Amino acid sequence: MTQLTQTPSSLSDTSSLTCGELLVQWLDYYGVETVFGIPGVHTVELYRGLPNTNIRHVTPRHEQGAGFMADGYYRASGKIGVCFIITGPGMTNIMTAMAQALADSIPMLVISSVNKVKDTGSGEGHLHELHDQQGMVSKVALTSKTIWQPESLPKVIAEAFALFNGARPGPVHIQLPIDVITADASHVARPPNLNAVANSQAGTNSLSLPQVTRPLPNPTQLDLIIQSLQTAKNPVILYGGGCVDVGHDAQRLAELIDAPTFLTINAKGLLPPGHPLSLGSNQSLDAGRAVITEADWVLAIGTELGETDYDVFFNGEFKINGTLVRIDCDAQQLQRPFRADIAVLSDAQMAIRGLCSRLEGQTFDHQALSRVNEAKQAILKDVTTDFAGQNALLKLIRDEVEDVIFVGDSTQPVYSGNLGLEALATRKWFNSSTGFGTLGYGLPAAIGAMVGSNLPVVSLMGDGGIQFTIAELICAAELELPLIVLLWNNQGYGEIRRYMEEGGLPLIGVNIKTPNFEPLAAGFGAGYRRITDRQQLLDALKKDTKGKQPIIYEIDEADDFLKEMAETVTYFS
Repeated sequence: MTQLTQTPSSLSDTSSLTCGELLVQWLDYYGVETVFGIPGVHTVELYRGLPNTNIRHVTPRHEQGAGFMADGYYRASGKIGVCFIITGPGMTNIMTAMAQALADSIPMLVISSVNKVKDTGSGEGHLHELHDQQGMVSKVALTSKTIWQPESLPKVIAEAFALFNGARPGPVHIQLPIDVITADASHVARPPNLNAVANSQAGTNSLSLPQVTRPLPNPTQLDLIIQSLQTAKNPVILYGGGCVDVGHDAQRLAELIDAPTFLTINAKGLLPPGHPLSLGSNQSLDAGRAVITEADWVLAIGTELGETDYDVFFNGEFKINGTLVRIDCDAQQLQRPFRADIAVLSDAQMAIRGLCSRLEGQTFDHQALSRVNEAKQAILKDVTTDFAGQNALLKLIRDEVEDVIFVGDSTQPVYSGNLGLEALATRKWFNSSTGFGTLGYGLPAAIGAMVGSNLPVVSLMGDGGIQFTIAELICAAELELPLIVLLWNNQGYGEIRRYMEEGGLPLIGVNIKTPNFEPLAAGFGAGYRRITDRQQLLDALKKDTKGKQPIIYEIDEADDFLKEMAETVTYFS
């Protein structure tokens, strides 16, 4: 492996600033606070300038973990997560995380190396070489750009943040050939706030931070929405993850219209628990679905109306029969999968604010309270003991641990909480069961959430799913994060096993051997508790959330205390 002992050849004594050093200056200028990455021979020069910035570096144990951390970091904090990834295998490793982020509209900046300019795409077998790295990654990103010369760097970085701030967000990939990373960039524009003196002297060497926002609503279209509402008898509102930062105006709009309101998984917390107009995230249940099917006017804002929010049982029976009004920042999404009668391309917050201002002083009586209460009673009739116990467990944690964030994988308590748990605020509940639906997300995304928010975090993982990314537990230990990993043990891939049993399929590949998690946790520098009692859990949370190490709480799905807790849970609160 002679590559590891070679001295970078492009760093001459006369070069005052490399392209890699300039890159991190621009990231600092755009407000980047954290980079998730694993240094490699092709990316080490990206690290040269990091000590001269305010950017923190976090080292995951796998590039997929880096992507999931950046994802959770944004969802919890609203700040852009950045990843430094090596050429070739690093990029193939992170693509699953990018696909999850793309499916859920999560901004993420993935910066990678690629082979030297003359070697890129040559097919000559260079280290980490891919046939077409940019073409491959572009399929799981909003865009993928190559910086072929240092002069392009400020513009390409600006384009990335313009997409994050001005369009439907998602992952963006930027790659630099390894000889461009080390190329002299002393002549290229530097961020004004980091080199104000030099820029004032150079004159032409200064650039200002571009102000980019999502489109404002067309006032005529907002008037048309109000006009169409006047004849509605039983309207419904559907809020999606695009409304996560709207705030109180979302609640105000529901009250002004007097409409039953549903929240997608990523919009949980937009209305407070127990709000009389909220039906939570129960739009896939028969009773919730009936409210939407019978509505003569449906307002959908910041939601793609996708299967994993509206048809989680995959029976294809979710339908919208009334006038459909859609507001979204993505023009294409306005007409899929349901054709909108009124489609408004707009930032969610500004559109909601505009509708609220138009509705002030108007009074509607759509009998929303009776419709909501009737649906709630129907939902409660179908609650199972297992469902109730899992939601009681989650609610206990929610109410006991102030400002707690739940970050989930694809596992039974997550599925139950997606339907039954009410979040106290937005950005407090998210998981990978939506959209792309990958396993292994919950642990690294929880680490990212804790790094970004400095709030207590509970990672909801199954005993099968955690094995995908359990190496990241030592990253949490290294960072001294008091992360609670609530490990739901159903002895293998329990959900898939049940699915196979119901379909009369042979149980192949689902009854896997799972580890003894107590010594495993110790080996990773984490704590461990086997939780078998409600009071034990309460006592443990008080202590462990103030500690300095991650800790696994293992719970067996068959434990009796869950059945006891099921009798105490109060829904829609």
